Amino acid sequence: MNGNDRADGAAKRMWTAIILLLAIVFVLIVGNEIRTALATAGKGPEKTPASDAAASAGAQAPTTAVPKPKPDLSQVPDGPEGEAIKYGYRLMNETNTLLPDYVGNDLSCSSCHAGGGMDDTSPYLGVAAVFPQYISRSGKVLTLEDRINGCFMRSMNGKPLPYNSDEMRAMVAYLTFISEGVPIGIKERPWIVKNRVEAYRDMTAPNLDEGKKLYEQACAACHGQNGEGTGPTTGPALWGDRSFNIGAGMARIGTMAGYIKRNMPLGQMGGIKQGELTDEQAVNLAAYILSHDRPDFAPKGKDWPNGDAPDDAAYITDAEREKGFDPSSAPWYKGYAERAIEAAKSAKSGAGQKR
Repeated sequence: MNGNDRADGAAKRMWTAIILLLAIVFVLIVGNEIRTALATAGKGPEKTPASDAAASAGAQAPTTAVPKPKPDLSQVPDGPEGEAIKYGYRLMNETNTLLPDYVGNDLSCSSCHAGGGMDDTSPYLGVAAVFPQYISRSGKVLTLEDRINGCFMRSMNGKPLPYNSDEMRAMVAYLTFISEGVPIGIKERPWIVKNRVEAYRDMTAPNLDEGKKLYEQACAACHGQNGEGTGPTTGPALWGDRSFNIGAGMARIGTMAGYIKRNMPLGQMGGIKQGELTDEQAVNLAAYILSHDRPDFAPKGKDWPNGDAPDDAAYITDAEREKGFDPSSAPWYKGYAERAIEAAKSAKSGAGQKR
């Protein structure tokens, strides 16, 4: 190969390299323009760390909080709807006197849900928006009417109201009125604070002597020396035939203790102010109250049919027994109220035989 040939070959290689470089640049430029056009058209924007961060921040942006309802009974509408709402409010506060055929004790709805459920002890505010709702105790979805009747049969130891009765319609009308402004289907109501204390799990046994002392010091003046009560809204009966039955939620240690700690006493009593009891004191007081006899609830064994009863359930369910649950190996708080009732019955039977 002579010098001219070598020069021609070098020139060809140089131009080939230049053409390839230009082709690569062209592809890059065209490709970028295509991506930009797609992004502008909304068909696949190019992702960058900055855009990812912005998207993430947008996904986590706080939503508008649902305000707590502030119902005013002076603002109920005129006519039949307003009359139903007012009647529903009366039924909440005078349940046992207005519905004696359906209430089997001396309690009213306001015994637990003070002020017709409008104060902070255990409020009803927004309750109409959360039903229908799955309730594990029933193992099925319940309507608001179902839930109301659950209270009639358990907390008030009575009978269910007819679903088409004027009284049921009035109670639903009232609960709907005090739920206005709460979105239907809401899962969490931020103003609801559960009345629960979990300290019982850390205790090997309750101190019933301390519970009795606390009861006499801060509870007996309103609820009676023997738990008989002084009135549905002044001091409801806490045990005995005129109190809630074992199927009520208040028969659970953790629920009763939580209600006591957060809400009792209503004023200073025996040197104790509302909210001053420790968790352990509240458990001891709850255990003392629940250690007494109270009405049974015949269908209680059918509760929590899926075997998911809470650890402080007041009784052992059929589902638990079918799974081979051994009550003798359970902690003291499991089935506590059930054992108290059985012990009370045995004591009465023994006293009768001695006579």
